[in-house]
Amino acid sequence: MTLQEILEYRRSVRDFDEAKDLDTEKVKHCIELATLAPNSSNMQLWEFYHITDPEMLKKISHACLDQKATETAKQIVVFVTRRDLHRKRSKAILEFEKENTARNTPQEKSRWNQRQLYYNRLMPFIYSRFFGLLGVFRKILATSVSLFRPMTTSISESDMRVVVHKTCGLAAQTFMIAMAEIGYDTCPLEGFDSRRVKKLLKLPCSAEINMVIPCGIRKGTSGIRRERFRVPFEEVYRIVE
Repeated sequence: MTLQEILEYRRSVRDFDEAKDLDTEKVKHCIELATLAPNSSNMQLWEFYHITDPEMLKKISHACLDQKATETAKQIVVFVTRRDLHRKRSKAILEFEKENTARNTPQEKSRWNQRQLYYNRLMPFIYSRFFGLLGVFRKILATSVSLFRPMTTSISESDMRVVVHKTCGLAAQTFMIAMAEIGYDTCPLEGFDSRRVKKLLKLPCSAEINMVIPCGIRKGTSGIRRERFRVPFEEVYRIVE
């Protein structure tokens, strides 16, 4: 299928054919493709929980309010944000960049110095948390600087929470597109008990559930809400010339 055909084929399917199984390795590959999604500063503050065990599927479904989509799903993928892993991710990026620079652009020492400053100093400063106080300090500092030059001001602790969720959402969308390309269906859910899902997956308190995505193969047209509704394009499109 072309990209347009894939996007037109993808629907939020709420009733899967329980007689049709999914190839676990194919779903896993789609999750791997999701890691290619663009993300803020390449920090990749996400984790993906691929659930295939029937008993765990039932428990997750119950935590998702026993919706039809999870009750009939053959597999479920839970997208999780891990803002708390920012130091670990920064270190991994720098280790890669050091070798990457040595292999490809050894003459660009200034770039390497910039990367060190960015990931050793700026990222820990941006992502660190302390009961909201660090976020308030960052906000005041950035707002003051922005009075004299353009400056990112959305850097409070709640702002950074939004950033990691946007990033994880991009990965989730990439996953659903990859699934549609091989004829598998998905249904992104935001209706779930996050406390129960976190407990089932044994996640730390700092982790957050971004999205729960049941997977399967659509059962005819019963799982799709008839024709797709979209607001007229003219209402949402603005060209700035």
